[in-house]
Amino acid sequence: MQTLTCQVCTRPARTPLGFIFLAGPRDHDPSQPSPLTNQPPVCRKHTRAAARLCPHLEDEPTVFLARSAPLYGVHGTLYGRQADGVKGIAQPDAPLPYGHPNIGTFLASQLVRRLQSFRVVSLDELLNDLATAS
Repeated sequence: MQTLTCQVCTRPARTPLGFIFLAGPRDHDPSQPSPLTNQPPVCRKHTRAAARLCPHLEDEPTVFLARSAPLYGVHGTLYGRQADGVKGIAQPDAPLPYGHPNIGTFLASQLVRRLQSFRVVSLDELLNDLATAS
């Protein structure tokens, strides 16, 4: 996720049209103008295999073709000092953005990126667009 490499082969995931991010039916809110994702991108070669083999995508992923996907923040656990030592005090459902006042006591488990300059396409449309872009 840090280096925007393919989650299958770990090679660079950038395509001539941008980065390919796949999301399952419950992974995003279509009303959000800039969706957040904790799923690394996939390269052109592994797009169809990732869509078919990843159970949470349920064979019909939402395909985001993003020109920009800057780091946004992290998922993880918030820690705090208590009378008997340092303890995990919360695991928020939403990611904690970089710059948040609690980031110094947050143990990250996943990076999160914000998708910008993107369009939602079907898997077939994406593969056709990539074929003509080559």
